[in-house]
Amino acid sequence: MTSIAPSGFRTHEVFNQAPPRVDVNEYTSNAPLVEGVARYDADWAQQELTEVGALVGTESFQHDAELANTITPEFHSHDKYGNRIDEVEFHPAYHRIIGAAVAHGAHTSAWADPKPGANVARAASFMMFAQIEPGHSCPISMTHSVVPALDFSPELAELWLPRLYSRGYDGRLAAPGEKPGVLFGMAMTEKQGGSDVRANTTRAVENSDGTWSLTGHKWFCSAPMSDGFLVLAQTGPGLSCFLVPRVLEDGTRNVFRIQRLKDKLGNKSNASSEIELDGTVGHLLGEPGRGVRTIIEMVSRTRLDCVYGSTAGMRQSVAEALWHVRHRAAFGATLIDQPAMTAVAADLALESEAATATALRLARAHDADADESEKAFRRLATAVAKYWICKRGPHHAYESLECLGGNGYTEAFPLARRYREQPVMAVWEGSGNVIALDVLRAMTREPESVAAFDAELAEARGASVLFDAHHDRMRGALAELATLDQAQAQLRARAVAASMALGLQASLLLRTAPSAVAEAFLAARLGADRDLEYGSLPAGTDFAAILDRH
Repeated sequence: MTSIAPSGFRTHEVFNQAPPRVDVNEYTSNAPLVEGVARYDADWAQQELTEVGALVGTESFQHDAELANTITPEFHSHDKYGNRIDEVEFHPAYHRIIGAAVAHGAHTSAWADPKPGANVARAASFMMFAQIEPGHSCPISMTHSVVPALDFSPELAELWLPRLYSRGYDGRLAAPGEKPGVLFGMAMTEKQGGSDVRANTTRAVENSDGTWSLTGHKWFCSAPMSDGFLVLAQTGPGLSCFLVPRVLEDGTRNVFRIQRLKDKLGNKSNASSEIELDGTVGHLLGEPGRGVRTIIEMVSRTRLDCVYGSTAGMRQSVAEALWHVRHRAAFGATLIDQPAMTAVAADLALESEAATATALRLARAHDADADESEKAFRRLATAVAKYWICKRGPHHAYESLECLGGNGYTEAFPLARRYREQPVMAVWEGSGNVIALDVLRAMTREPESVAAFDAELAEARGASVLFDAHHDRMRGALAELATLDQAQAQLRARAVAASMALGLQASLLLRTAPSAVAEAFLAARLGADRDLEYGSLPAGTDFAAILDRH
């Protein structure tokens, strides 16, 4: 392209810029994802995943992602006549994106058709949609995660599960039975408590017809235009869980007063709100006073989706970085061919592949055919992965952004948005300390989870001296942790969780990835000269073998 000045002279020609990264199939171009899907018994989903990969790679889908994040949700408390409506208006691009995700089963396909690999296929689809537009994945995740909670009340499950399993989407507020499908949100935390939900003050009183009336507030309620919400409230026996419809079955709008939308660092396409409940109709889910027990599996599933979300962000980051450095030249050579950049790009790719391997292994452990050992493994491994992968996400996004130079720092390219997005995965469903304490809780209350986790790592014993030494150190740290009092154990929790996560990733890569990938990861993360800063790969690393997979 040439710019012509009024006098007729050329000012410059545009060259040495990467072409637009569009019409790249985000599935077939991601070798670790394709291989993992096949490895974990979801080969039957290859065709649909290929279709999703093509869809999210199109220029139109990427433009919708940009629109959804730049023309952000707008709250309308009243209509023009003065009636209270409590509606949030989204750009049509957001509805197109979430409609496509629902149509491809990124929400509840693993529940609707449970079979070996079902959660793996769903994870792959979820991650591809979240790679390009992460905000919509919040209600998609909550809709997936609410399903096990409904099992506590068969009558509610009978009514709502068919709606949840549907692949139809309609963003309007309407009676749930009149819609082609429904989405769910959750409203758990309050101003005074945050993660300490037992400090909640919202109260519920039983009505004569068997419903309950809820009164109180919630400090964070994302996706407030969802059709139903799981809400925690106090009853006589203690904290209880309720299903709160946004619109009642007869079409009457429930009392659901949105106070304002949060002005967040990132996650701009997804509306997060503060709400008040005032005699709001709810349905008891599970037993009174057992609210935490009712939601515990839901929380585990949303934490797993945080792992998927961070992994998706890493994939977008490394894909955009590699696209740039493969097309951009400086100082006489293409950037990717310059040793310093080669090392950084390869290290970013290693982090992404390790996260992908972990996410898909965890997905398989959550399938319906999981035995007791798998369930014990996933209990601890999900928390460990949530802690580490979500914590690595922001720095990974920053280093990837830096590969693009000044372009990366502008909002015209997607990595500025990704850099602001990645921290939410580390905060949502429990920030670092909360998750590290959950790791301790699992070790103490469910010791079988420690044995199952160790057995998973032991599958790679003998394949690497570096790995065996790390595994021995980890075992020693766990044994020492068991002897400490609670205060001292808490001081060690984060370091132990990080060690466990690196051990799990190393074990998985040793067993499933090409040797060049596994060896480079172990040298960079577990070696004597290990450095968690990107670009510190040892001499002799087979960079081409790592980068060709991305």
